[in-house]
Amino acid sequence: MRIHVPDQPAGQLTEAWRLCVGTGRFDLALRRDYQDSLALVQRDIGFRHIRGHGLLSDNVGIHRPYEYQGVRHVRHSFGYVDQVVDAYLDLGIKPFVELGFMPSGLASGDQTVFWWQGNVTPPRDWREWAELVRATVRHLIARYGLEEVRTWPIEVWNEPNLDVFWEGADQDAYHRLYEVTASAVKDVDAALQVGGPSLAPGYQPEWITRFADFVAERSAPIDFVSRHAYTSGPAQEVPFGTHQTLVPASGLLEQFAAPGEQLAGTELAELPVHITEFNSSYRPDNPIHDTAMHAAYLAPVLAAGGDLVDSFSYWTFSDMFEEVGIPTTLFHGGFGLLTHRQIKKPTYHLYAFMARMGDTVLARGEDHLVTRHDDGRVTVLAWAPVDVTGGEPVDGHTVRLSVPVGGPEGSAVYAHRSTVAEDSGNAYAAWCEMGRPASPGRRQLDALREASEPARSHRSLPVAGGRVDCDLVLARHEVTLLELTPVQDETPAWWDESRLLGLAPQPQRDGGA
Repeated sequence: MRIHVPDQPAGQLTEAWRLCVGTGRFDLALRRDYQDSLALVQRDIGFRHIRGHGLLSDNVGIHRPYEYQGVRHVRHSFGYVDQVVDAYLDLGIKPFVELGFMPSGLASGDQTVFWWQGNVTPPRDWREWAELVRATVRHLIARYGLEEVRTWPIEVWNEPNLDVFWEGADQDAYHRLYEVTASAVKDVDAALQVGGPSLAPGYQPEWITRFADFVAERSAPIDFVSRHAYTSGPAQEVPFGTHQTLVPASGLLEQFAAPGEQLAGTELAELPVHITEFNSSYRPDNPIHDTAMHAAYLAPVLAAGGDLVDSFSYWTFSDMFEEVGIPTTLFHGGFGLLTHRQIKKPTYHLYAFMARMGDTVLARGEDHLVTRHDDGRVTVLAWAPVDVTGGEPVDGHTVRLSVPVGGPEGSAVYAHRSTVAEDSGNAYAAWCEMGRPASPGRRQLDALREASEPARSHRSLPVAGGRVDCDLVLARHEVTLLELTPVQDETPAWWDESRLLGLAPQPQRDGGA
């Protein structure tokens, strides 16, 4: 059945899908490969904010206690912070500030998380913690300006409902941390945006409703609510990797919608909701992240997520990420849209395709999104279905559309199609065929970069009644972008294609009976 795409707008495509992207720990941004990767992402996609862990951890070196003449002092040092934030702003991306983890010189215990040992215990001195927060925010304002920093959301901690991220997953202790931290931020400037509680999936609704009650009872500052979303099951570990079951991608959209449903009737009900991490698997060593299937799996989430939340941040833009240690191979199941050395994964292209969509939504279905640009161009994103039970991928799924393009009868549109699938734009498949080299040489890297590029095709389509018919036959796990541009024919009157090889012109036939 052919789907008749309406000519009138059905809504606007928000920027929720690219308002923020995740990153590995804060100090990784000092590395050249990191900055090269982020520059590429910004050129093709253009995220607005970037969020990661570890701003206040020892690796960044902000909190520097010392003793002088028998008295304890703290020096706040921002050299690394300045280098990182300068680089971000130079690349056109703003921080989404996460305040964590605990500096060892202020920590009340020695519990840490990750290979790089971020401390997850409360401060032993709440006043010193509040002053650390104030000093950090004051420095950012002094360096980058108040109006600029007011556009940077500030989130308090990460996943305190998990005991690996917050000692004992103690909710009352987190409430104290939130109140002290948010108040310290507002002490500096009341218009700064602060929020939380940055919950991991699987929390009991009481976690977020109790947080709402606490904030209301204490009149604690809050400007937005945040949580995370993942759809993978328990980890099935193998050496240097993890396998997991998945629920359908609709499960991500259900998680996006949950805060609004759970906070209905509370004082937080009308606040913006930010999904500050989302992906399929929560593990940075699950090969699902590298595959073509992953792009097709997430396509409906990017197409519809903006109707549910104010942002949803892909975790993460790059495989430069060391929470479970330094990766042992180029493709290792990392979260990134890019591998190390800037090899683009299929999901990278899903995001790059979204960046080429128009702002006006004409139609959206279970396998397609149609938008229009201000200049009249129409773009179609279509994707093949994904079976998370492990069934054979569908080959030949067809999306049939009648698309309004305007233009006089007999005119044409230029149809440009870009495709990633199991056999197109899939560097992971090429890497597997190479024998999975752990550290590819230069020629192999060049071949992988070539293999990572989408397949591209083009044709002219006739306009009839202001519309064109598009039949998109999709390969296994394909995501395709079709761009339809009205043709302004500038062919000169003397052009004759039949003379391409220098042959004599064909005589004109008499049109008489």
